[in-house]
Amino acid sequence: MTEPVPNRVAAIDCGTNSIRLLVADLPDPSAGPEAELVDVVRRMEIVRLGQDVDRTGRLAPEAIERTRVALADYAARIAELGAGRVRMCATSASRDASNAEEFRAMVLATLGVEPEVVTGDEEARLSFTGAVRGLGPDVPAPYLVVDIGGGSTEFVVGGRPTGGSAVVDAAVSVDVGCVRMTERHLADDPPTAAQIAAAEADITAVVDRALAAVPGREAATLIGLAGSVTTVAGIALGLPEYRSERIHHARISYDEVAKVTADLLARSAAERLTIPVMHPGRADVIGAGALVLKVIMERAGMDSVIASEHDILDGIAWSLGGAAPVPGR
Repeated sequence: MTEPVPNRVAAIDCGTNSIRLLVADLPDPSAGPEAELVDVVRRMEIVRLGQDVDRTGRLAPEAIERTRVALADYAARIAELGAGRVRMCATSASRDASNAEEFRAMVLATLGVEPEVVTGDEEARLSFTGAVRGLGPDVPAPYLVVDIGGGSTEFVVGGRPTGGSAVVDAAVSVDVGCVRMTERHLADDPPTAAQIAAAEADITAVVDRALAAVPGREAATLIGLAGSVTTVAGIALGLPEYRSERIHHARISYDEVAKVTADLLARSAAERLTIPVMHPGRADVIGAGALVLKVIMERAGMDSVIASEHDILDGIAWSLGGAAPVPGR
């Protein structure tokens, strides 16, 4: 094991669809609130931990095993890179599962730390902190940050960071995500018009409840997080391959999102795999994820969205140092 590197931390986000790792160096607190994390490594694996959770209420044994394999690889990388502090947050799937204790025991045995099954409110606040740090002064506040996951979507409204931490006004987590909506509504491949209409009606009802709980319609800027948003952005930009540096902070219009969504829902999963920016593990659920984004833009009255590659992972990393405490904690 490598000796710990000063200020080097490791953040793991285990969601319904993917598990992700960020090893990063925190800035010295004396560097000021505008200083940014320095990435050492970012990794993502599609493990589909939330497989069938919406139907069975339990984590499938094969899903737990897929997650264990990815986590063991992450643990080895963390040790190799000398990250002295590690935090793993588990989100929607492990909140919903009746056998969450099996998952917790697996993580402790594999990683050496227990997963924190964060509340939807804390998940939203971590995502907001990660997303809004680094936005330029030309991006007007207040912000509506939406993190579209596999099983849930977080809505957070707040302002520009001051004194090293983000100002969060309101946050809510709702049970709408790309995996959940695909399993619940989009049974055919490609889905039928009736299935798409049912999914859109379900999403609209939940999004309207979320926007009633947080003042999202009053925000000046919409920021979208996670793979559904960044994949839609990459398609809209016409990228020949997935390029994070092009996608991060790209502004995508509503018309572009609507066009990409319609195209994705008209294709089969096999046809979506031919799209250059498509991750193989996302092809079967990206149609639902794009539909969630489109409905949010419609219901919030937003004519564009800024895609961000920085999200809950960055928020978890910031929470491990003194430079940026987690808002609301």
